[in-house]
Amino acid sequence: MAEELLDELRSRTEKAVEGLTGELATIRVGRASPALLDGVVVDYQGSPTQLRQMASISAPDVGLLMVQPWDRGALRDIEKAILKSDLGLNPSNDGHIIRIVVPPLSEERRKELAKLVAKKVEERRVGIRNIRRDVIEKLRKLEKNKEMSQDDLRATTKKIDQLIDSCMSRLEDIGHSKEQELREV
Repeated sequence: MAEELLDELRSRTEKAVEGLTGELATIRVGRASPALLDGVVVDYQGSPTQLRQMASISAPDVGLLMVQPWDRGALRDIEKAILKSDLGLNPSNDGHIIRIVVPPLSEERRKELAKLVAKKVEERRVGIRNIRRDVIEKLRKLEKNKEMSQDDLRATTKKIDQLIDSCMSRLEDIGHSKEQELREV
């Protein structure tokens, strides 16, 4: 049972780390990347649809994104969704393709984004601590019900703490690398 809980912990913490990586990919660092538009949801024919599911997104230049929808009738909806997103981007629609110029970041905006990165990393750290707490509670119940010895509980808790420490350092590394990207001009 303890091994199953450790496997569950590994799986959940890995998802948290991968989730942080995906979230941070949507934060722009001054150069255009199709990942910037990953969080954009378009109200398409009455249902919310991810932009990447209804258009091809490319970055032909360092400061330009191009969105080519598969259905031209969705151009206006896509344009509205990009404007509504909190990305601060202004799309231009030529009837076939939406072009988005990604302006260079100001120093003030870089600092705001660095704070956002730190906030997202901290949210993931809190989430991982909550996962740890849940797994340890389950282990304590096993020990209380005499399904696990105190020595096994201590040994498993030590393994859990090592895994959590490794996860926390990975989160910090991911956050620091994103902050480094933001500092580059």
